[in-house]
Amino acid sequence: MVDTERFRVLLEQERDRRLVLLSALRNDITSVSQARLDSNVDDEHDPEGSTIAFELSQAAALLGQSREGLEQIDAALVRIEAGAYGHCEICGIDIPEGRLEARPWTPYCVVHASGRR
Repeated sequence: MVDTERFRVLLEQERDRRLVLLSALRNDITSVSQARLDSNVDDEHDPEGSTIAFELSQAAALLGQSREGLEQIDAALVRIEAGAYGHCEICGIDIPEGRLEARPWTPYCVVHASGRR
């Protein structure tokens, strides 16, 4: 039997961490966008480093990944409330505790996690 309270605490801590990250990423995107508006530099042809467009692209990708991770965490918290946490959504077997420690938001056992993330 999985100690759901322990995993609830881990998931809530990770949720809080991701919310801080999302806020920081949004601020970064806003700052870079503002810098782009205030600059007359041709960042697409600047040999001195990455372009503003590249930085915006990276920040947007990280923002998307963080949002997706937050959705997975929220879904895991719902599974805890429903009493379904720690059981594979496909086959229903118990998810090994070691896997839950590594990925506490996972809804899949090791067998069914292949090809999913």
